[in-house]
Amino acid sequence: MPTMSSPSLSARLALLALFSASTFYCLYKSRRFSRLLSLSLDPISKPTSSSRRGKLFFISQTGTSKALARRLFDLLNSNDLAFDLVDPNHYEPEDLPKETLVLIVASTWEDGKAPSTAKFFTNWLGESADDFRVGSLLLSECKFAVFGVGSRAYGATFNAVGRDVSKQMKALGAAEILPVWEGDVGEGDIDEVFDAWSGKVIRFLKGGLVENGALSSNGVDAKSDAYSGDETDEEYSVETDIVDLEDIAGKAPSRRSATVIETNGTSNGKKDMVTPVIRASLEKQGYKILGSHSGVKICRWTKSQLRGRGGCYKHSFYGIESHRCMEATPSLACANKCVFCWRHHTNPVGKSWQWKMDDPLEIVNSAIEQHTKMIKQMKGVPGVTVERLTEGLSPRHCALSLVGEPIMYPEINTLVDELHRRRISTFLVTNAQFPEKIKMLKPVTQLYVSVDAATKESLKAIDRPLFGDFWERFLDSLKALREKQQRTVYRLTLVKGWNTEDIDAYSNLFSIGKPDFVEIKGVTYCGSSASSKLTMENVPWHTDVKAFSEALAVQSQGEYEVACEHVHSCCVLLAKTDKFRINGQWFTWIDYDKFHDLVASGRPFDSKDYMAVTPSWAVYGAEEGGFDPDQSRYKKERHHRSSK
Repeated sequence: MPTMSSPSLSARLALLALFSASTFYCLYKSRRFSRLLSLSLDPISKPTSSSRRGKLFFISQTGTSKALARRLFDLLNSNDLAFDLVDPNHYEPEDLPKETLVLIVASTWEDGKAPSTAKFFTNWLGESADDFRVGSLLLSECKFAVFGVGSRAYGATFNAVGRDVSKQMKALGAAEILPVWEGDVGEGDIDEVFDAWSGKVIRFLKGGLVENGALSSNGVDAKSDAYSGDETDEEYSVETDIVDLEDIAGKAPSRRSATVIETNGTSNGKKDMVTPVIRASLEKQGYKILGSHSGVKICRWTKSQLRGRGGCYKHSFYGIESHRCMEATPSLACANKCVFCWRHHTNPVGKSWQWKMDDPLEIVNSAIEQHTKMIKQMKGVPGVTVERLTEGLSPRHCALSLVGEPIMYPEINTLVDELHRRRISTFLVTNAQFPEKIKMLKPVTQLYVSVDAATKESLKAIDRPLFGDFWERFLDSLKALREKQQRTVYRLTLVKGWNTEDIDAYSNLFSIGKPDFVEIKGVTYCGSSASSKLTMENVPWHTDVKAFSEALAVQSQGEYEVACEHVHSCCVLLAKTDKFRINGQWFTWIDYDKFHDLVASGRPFDSKDYMAVTPSWAVYGAEEGGFDPDQSRYKKERHHRSSK
């Protein structure tokens, strides 16, 4: 007897003829066309009792929409409302005509497109809505509401997916119970807005009616009752638990809901940069949140040198004491979403200061307080001596590069002054998107600019900047760096397959900023993330970094030479030959006491005035590979990427 898996051509045609044009199209566009012969002859029949349960979809890339949907799911259950939480990646779109009630929390990803996990679902909706053969009654039994998740920093593509889904659902005959609500993760208080939307949804499900595709309850038309950005009616607020998020895009106060006061070109908003959702996510990663927009975290190299097991590359290159270094930032917000971000984009994003501003003295005091608390927790750890622990409790260095863009903080100069007053050195990193801020910055011990790519196209692909004129800002930042008299650095992060082939283009950038140093480091693999496609294949070996660095030095025609390396960090340092190589000896280290004396004097000074000799073990090619021989080397039983 022939089986259904191998019917004749005539049998297939006979079966296909039984389907309407609309049903056939929907099935044809699906990836499961091979299942056609096993489908019911009435795929759009009245929903079964099991399909009477509502469906709550999340269209999510980094986890934001998924987390919000889970929160609503718990709320629905607590109100005895039967819903299924659905990942569209595991859902058959042709089953939508069976649904009677659908809620969708939809994120917008790059260029206004849907996240990769939901492209099949959203493509099906779009193609069905645009095809006349499908018809406008396909979803006539379905009622729905959409909450869009996006960032206004991306301009016209803000919440494009949520809007498109709403438009397409309506085009297919579904009745919208609430107009699209929009949450702003870049500059908005999304928790508050989402809870208000959830409250309205619950209110409808508890007794609202649908009339002409819009919610009507007690005679109020939904379109006039939609969120306007300044709604404060507590009737719609809903108490929900904070979800502990593993991977969530940044959030910050809404431009529409925040009261902004312009003062000398900066904003002093009424909202906190760190919402409860961001706080939960960052604290899970070990950050200590300071006030409303700052953070501090103990570095693994601080722990390492406390145990006498070696310092970071800045110890080898510049002589910092890693166990006395505090990693902090006065701004968790950033204007880029780099593919190699080791925070997986859990911090806020923004192009200007939109938030409440904390006092710089309070930030410094809180940072030192939290840092020393974390140092104290190292007491009793094997290898930690009383002497090193005591030194660690008195930080001498501050790496203003924890996360975000510290130069965005309007009071950055006052904060730097306060650190210097306490004789704490400052290593500040900027992402080269705020040239005016660089120009206004007071002298810091060492000023870095991230040079993640050498061409406009590759910079856009790697840094994924918010600014439309990102390339012009990048070049202007390099020009501003050139005017600085103190130590300056280009920081290059090599990502195999992305930015390791542009030797000539990188060399051309040297003439723009004329940095004292060029740090070249292999990208650090931080695990899989929905927001990054990087794998271990993108991580260069130390031999790759060395070869790239040597090629750059040759390309500079002697202006720069390879000076130092730190094999453990897969990092190499180029230094300006005429400045820091004296009588055949490198002077890349810093005389920190001299630096603080120069700052206190108030007199002009430059990078030559506080340099110190580099020890032989830190020089490029040394047998120690940049490891301080005064430390005890400890190797784990694992494969190292120091050589092929």
